[in-house]
Amino acid sequence: MGVEQKLGDMGVVTYRLEDLVNWGRSNSMWPILFGLACCAIEMMSAQAASYDLSRFGMELNRPSPRQSDLMIVSGRVSRKMAPVVRRLYDQMPSPKWVLAMGDCASCGGVFNNYAIVQGIDEIVPVDVYVAGCPPRPEALIDGIMTLHEKVRGEKLKEWA
Repeated sequence: MGVEQKLGDMGVVTYRLEDLVNWGRSNSMWPILFGLACCAIEMMSAQAASYDLSRFGMELNRPSPRQSDLMIVSGRVSRKMAPVVRRLYDQMPSPKWVLAMGDCASCGGVFNNYAIVQGIDEIVPVDVYVAGCPPRPEALIDGIMTLHEKVRGEKLKEWA
């Protein structure tokens, strides 16, 4: 049964451009991996066969910020590494999103000292936080699904 039988004599299918673009953006995110500590192992296992992030359109993990639109920061960020994170974020094309994975990236974790950034949101704007020390791959996938819902709900005015 094809579309012609379901539509009858209508002949035209209409959809809002905003929804189509947001659907395309959410289903084709290319993450730049920024694994700094133990959370990076969990992030790698989320890409492996057991969890397979490829089914969410994240087939390619880019090493280059110029080809990425999602930055997954996993692990603790030192003050020395903070300018590098910011530079990579600035080199990403718009639209771009940031996911903070783990307690260290979200709030500094157990490292409450001068050398560790107390939350990556001091450096770059964060869209989704994934809690845990380290968070399981299921938690990362839940965070990605939350980000997909957020992207699908964006309005045309927010694109600029």
